[in-house]
Amino acid sequence: MPERTQLLASALAPGSHSLTGKSLSVTGLRKSYSGTTVVDGVDMEIAAGEFVTFLGSSGSGKTTTLMMLAGFTEPDSGSIAVDGRDITRLNPGKRDFGFVFQQYLLFPHMTVAENVAFPLQLRAVPKAEIRRRVGETLEAAGLSKFAGRKPRELSGGQQQRVALCRVLVYRPPIVLMDEPLGALDKKLRDQMQTEIKSIQRELGLTVVYVTHDQEEALVLSDRIAIMKDGRIEQFDTPRGLFERPRTPFVADFLGAANFLTGKVEDGGGDDCTRVRLDTGGVLTARAHPCVPGQSVRAAVRPGRLRLVGAEESCCTGTVETAVYVGSLTRITVRPDGAAPGTPPLRIETAGVPPRTGERVCVTADRDDVSVFDAADGG
Repeated sequence: MPERTQLLASALAPGSHSLTGKSLSVTGLRKSYSGTTVVDGVDMEIAAGEFVTFLGSSGSGKTTTLMMLAGFTEPDSGSIAVDGRDITRLNPGKRDFGFVFQQYLLFPHMTVAENVAFPLQLRAVPKAEIRRRVGETLEAAGLSKFAGRKPRELSGGQQQRVALCRVLVYRPPIVLMDEPLGALDKKLRDQMQTEIKSIQRELGLTVVYVTHDQEEALVLSDRIAIMKDGRIEQFDTPRGLFERPRTPFVADFLGAANFLTGKVEDGGGDDCTRVRLDTGGVLTARAHPCVPGQSVRAAVRPGRLRLVGAEESCCTGTVETAVYVGSLTRITVRPDGAAPGTPPLRIETAGVPPRTGERVCVTADRDDVSVFDAADGG
């Protein structure tokens, strides 16, 4: 896979067009339909050669934002600029962006070679140059032997590779991708993730990607914009989002955090916050601006909770379920003293799993705990 990616980069290198992506600036982007706001003031700066993903559930505004970047949807207000040049009202065909869709959208009556050649023909590239670029691109992508086939004669992964070649063959400065791997099975999706990321790095492309798949976003992205109700909740690196969520929504959306309620105690110091949990026990968290007695919620991801001896625990409880899922065991624990309706703690561990009904003690390291005001429902 990496060798083929290097070949593809080499095949695309000749010519006068720059292979380095361009920067993208978005300011105050808004869009409403029938009085309902679907994108509400999106601002972001994307550097040249950066891979950025819009991540969110259905209706969060991620695809509408992508459509406005592409020019397929006109914003109600706001601006879009590429390398400082305003393109907000520019026709989609004049933006010269590449676009890869989930449905591939290959022309069924054309062969693979004809599909890849089509964008070059639209740009009036000389025939000899078209033949050269198409041949080299298909060879580098491992598709030469399929050049004369129609899309219906290819597998899903081969069709997606053709769609990617059709975009890369004309060297766009910015590539937009709308859930391009959603129709593939997991093994093939993982392979294509590796290929897309490798090509992007080799060619220095600027990529804006849309997905609802959290793992995919974490694997591919330099930065991720988590969207909710048409707004960006947090725009950060994968590690920053996972380890330093700024809102309860981000903590819960990315990795499904456990939330433990309690009150702030004295004695935390400048570098940490001590929380007396409603279920009993004390949890030490990263420093959070709060006052003693303040009601808070402490967020801890399932993989960061640990089963320990009683003297180290912040919480005790009873194991409700322990399910083996290959590389780890997923455990749910009912905390002692939890109010009716309180969800159990979810723990993921690679260690020896406890038995259902067993009494356990749970804790977490300070740096793995985020604290939010109780009033912030996220």
